[in-house]
Order: sequence, then C-alpha cells, then structure tokens
Amino acid sequence: MGVFDYIFAGIVEAFTANPALMLGPLVLSWPVILVALGFFMGVLIGATPGLSGPFVMALALPILISIFGFTPDALLPVLGFLVGVMKGATVGGAVPAILFNTPGTPDAFMTTLDGHPMAMKGQGGKALRVAHFASVSGDTFSDIVLFVCAPFLAISIEAFLGLPEKAALMILSLSFVAVVVGKDTWKGLLAACFGLFVAAIATGTDTYPRLSLGSDVLAGGLPTIAVVIGILVVGEIFVSLQEMWLSKRALQKTVVQPDPGESSLSFEERRKLLPFIGVSMTIGTVVGALPGIGTTLAAAMGYTAGIKMYRGEVPFGQGAPEGIAATEAANSAVSGANLIPALSLGIPGNVAAVFIILAADTIGGFNPGPAVFRFTPDEVNTELVVAFALFTLMVVANLLNWTTGAWFMRLLGGLIRVPKQILLPIVLLLTITSVYIEGSAMSDVYILLGFGLLGYLMRLSGVPILPFVIAYILAGPLETAIRNAFQASGSDPWFLFSTPTSVVFLALSAAIVLSAGYLRSTPPK
Repeated sequence: MGVFDYIFAGIVEAFTANPALMLGPLVLSWPVILVALGFFMGVLIGATPGLSGPFVMALALPILISIFGFTPDALLPVLGFLVGVMKGATVGGAVPAILFNTPGTPDAFMTTLDGHPMAMKGQGGKALRVAHFASVSGDTFSDIVLFVCAPFLAISIEAFLGLPEKAALMILSLSFVAVVVGKDTWKGLLAACFGLFVAAIATGTDTYPRLSLGSDVLAGGLPTIAVVIGILVVGEIFVSLQEMWLSKRALQKTVVQPDPGESSLSFEERRKLLPFIGVSMTIGTVVGALPGIGTTLAAAMGYTAGIKMYRGEVPFGQGAPEGIAATEAANSAVSGANLIPALSLGIPGNVAAVFIILAADTIGGFNPGPAVFRFTPDEVNTELVVAFALFTLMVVANLLNWTTGAWFMRLLGGLIRVPKQILLPIVLLLTITSVYIEGSAMSDVYILLGFGLLGYLMRLSGVPILPFVIAYILAGPLETAIRNAFQASGSDPWFLFSTPTSVVFLALSAAIVLSAGYLRSTPPK
C-alpha cells in the first residue's frame, strides 16, 4: 500500500469501523459518535472551574474500556472520545475566563487578562467569538502539522536510530521533562526517579518478583490506571478539599453573571487577528511537539509575542481582542502537536497524551512508536491505518468545533455555576467507581487512594507530578530498549555509549540537568 492508500484506509476505518447505526448507505460509527460526545463533554468540563480535560479522560478511560472491551475494535471509539475531550476542554476553558474572570483550565489564565475586561464593557459575546476563532485556527494548524510531521519524524527515527540510540533518546526525554516541569530541578528529577522506582515493582522479564515484599498483589504489578489516576485526579481533589476547608470563600456561590452582550465578529476584525493567531499557533505547535512543556507555557509565550506585535488603541491587559487571540491560538495549537512525540516516539508530551498512550497500552492493537508509521507496500500495517483513523477523528472534532463550538460556548455561560462542595465529592465517587470497574478488585481502590495521598503530599511539597507520571509510563519501554540493546551488543557494559548518536543524547541529558541546576542555584542580580 502507498501513502495515499493508507490515508484513505484510515479515513474509511474512522467512519465505518464499529458501526452503531446503518441507514442504507449511511453508516454512523461509534468512533464518530464518541468523538462528538467527547468534544461536547470536553467543552462543558473545560468551562467548569476546578475540572479539566485530563480529569474527564481519567474518569472515562476505565469506564469506556469496560464497555467496549479489550479488543482492537475498542481502540478507535476510546481514542476518539479522549481526543474529543482534549480538544473540547481547551476551547471550553475560555468561557469562565472571559465571563467570570475564573479560568476553567490553567492555560486559560492569560485569557482572563483581556477577556474579562471586554466582558465588563458589554463585549463578552465578542470575546467568546474571538476565543473560538483563534482556538479552532490554532487547533487546525496543529493537526495539519501532526498529519505531515508525525510520519516523517517516525520514519526518520526508525531509519537512523538503533536500540542504544532509542534508549538514550528516552533518557534524554525524561531528563528534559524532569528539568522543565516544576519550579525546582532536583524535585523534578526526584519525581522522575520515583516514577521509575514505582514502575519497577512487579515481576520482570526474568520472572523473579521485584520489590514485591512477598505480596502477590505487588508481584503482579501495580494497576497502571489506579496509579496514574490516583496521582493526577485524587491528589488534586484532596488539595481542592483542603483549600475549601481553609477558605470559607470557596463555599460561597457566585451568582453574578454578566450579560455576554455583543457577539458579532466582522471579516475585517478577523483579518486583524490573523497575524497574532499565526504567530501564536506556530509557537503552540512547536511547544506542543516538545515533551513535558504543556499548554500553560505555550499560552504565556503566545501572549508575550502578541504584546510585542501589538500597536492598537486599547493596551494589552485592558480588553484587547488580540490578547485573547494570541493566548487561545497558542494553547489550542498544543493539542494536536503533543501527539507527535506520543505517537511517533511513544513519549507522552503532557497529561492528555498520557491517557492516549494508556488507552493504547491497555486495549492493545496499537503500540505508539516509530514502527507505527512504517509504510509497508506488501502487507497492511494495521497500526498505521489506526493512526490515520485517529487523525481523521481529530479532524472531525475540529469540524464540530468550527460549526458548533461558538454557539456551545455561549450557551455554557449560564450553565457552569456548580459549587465545588457539590462537585468534588461527586467526582471523587466517580473516580473510585471507574477504577473499581476497571479492575473489579478492592485492592485497586486502596492503591488509588494511596497514590492519591501521595499526589497530595507531592503537591504540598512542591514536587511536580508530571515527571512522575511520564517516568512511570516510559519505564516499561525504557527497560525493554535497554535490555534489547544490551543483548544485541553481546553483553557489552558500555552498550549505551557504542554509537556517536547515543553519546550525544546522553551528553545532552547531562548538560540539561547540570545547566538547569546551575542556573536555578545562581542568585538573581
């Protein structure tokens, strides 16, 4: 099969695989239905302060797998829902940021700077239109880059990187994530090392239990979903409950709701926004393709670039539509690009990508990495078909966003006032239920709560959780790559330094860690 044959097969797979409804020649597939459900739920969740896209992805993953099973047929429906949530949550986060000066997601914080002043001037509807226009533009650009670059990058890696180089590349990625995420380099490294340690608890390929303390539960390995959801979701719930307990203001229900007002956006106004959107979506795409940085930094960088470009009457920070456009284009462009390292290298770029990889690993039939994008002319590479089907579902989510996103955002302005004291216990109960459904064992619930407490303590002590999660996810592929490289080298103890490329990767890892430590320890002048 050629390149275009694979693309066409992926499109057909997305629209016809796993049919839910057939009306003559018209087929409505479960993947398309679930990407739509995921998108609308993502917008709703993104618009609800205190929740986020990864929050819903964590809750939905075990439930979806329980419904659709562990067969390869379940892959596209589950991935479609996760992709829909990821995209919807990004655009939905702008709604409370503009109307209530409360960002629905952390990356929407910069949107409050110009969005809420516009709302206070009676231009809330226009601000929502600007946010939507910038968001879908950035998201579309990012998806196009994903279509083009992910296969190219994977083919290049497969052609030029051997086993030692791949192991060294994963070490480089882990070092980068540990250093970049969080405020303290050494706490990031500590989190990454702890993630590798926890992942080592199980029976290895040599069949001997490791770190099991004689427990059959530990010898079988910790349930990945319980560990990841515990750290990411339950830990965050515990922190929010503590904040509510410490502050009576958290119990107060805000009832002030400004009228969104004017909502039209003329062609001339859109044209003026395009330069800001163009620069910010480029920044967001580049940032998204790098592991571990995420949407918040992309939004800040896009906003900063917008300030330097701006020459208008209203200053940035006082209600300039260009400020909203710069922020929303940057954070939305991350969503597609962060799948580039996830699908082509098997390295999750942020929390949303973590759940994409978790779904693929749990269900089977798709192993993120360079081999996915192998164009085999003589036989069908089913993983490549799934990859292009996933890209197609991302386009479907984009089309939904273009056609209905603005209307849905405006509708949500009156529906998102849910008090935290009601919301958090419901979310905690749903989290516990979803994990129990996945494993059908109370031990999974105990592990979930245990790692939730660990995530809570990590947040209190300033230890970033993302390096832990990514190290935990990467530990298995890293161990496999190191073992295979060691065997292929004939048990050479210096196998990781056997090629110039792997030496360069390891040298870069050391340089990143050492230089970051030096810079952070240097007192400001």
